[in-house]
Amino acid sequence: MPTLTRWFIKSALLYFVAALVIAVLLALQAPLNLPSAMGSLMPVYFHLFMVGWITQFIFGVIYWMFPRLSKEKPRGSEGLAWATYGLINVGLILRAIGEPVSALQPQARFGWLLALSAILQWLGGMVFVFNTWGRVK
Repeated sequence: MPTLTRWFIKSALLYFVAALVIAVLLALQAPLNLPSAMGSLMPVYFHLFMVGWITQFIFGVIYWMFPRLSKEKPRGSEGLAWATYGLINVGLILRAIGEPVSALQPQARFGWLLALSAILQWLGGMVFVFNTWGRVK
């Protein structure tokens, strides 16, 4: 199993656990009378689950299992693959920080954090597609 695949899958598992913890907190919000600000974690839960868990798991398996591109570069550009990993994860972490901060302090103008996180995740997705496209045969 390639090193990058292990990083994608282990990161995905960590995000899965984090998403489940947030899901439990959201479910316990009303019964435990937790602050209503907890509701700002719903988008964080969604992103950790969909981008952190599902998308990264899929990216890791695709990087590992798709048909080889060539004998010299069986998985395409390793640099682009690591760039995908970095862009997706930095974008996701910025989202996890920016979402609750923006919801709780809208006057502080932290919206740029959400925009930057979206751009980084989009770039990560585009780099992934560019690097993987030739392996779809």
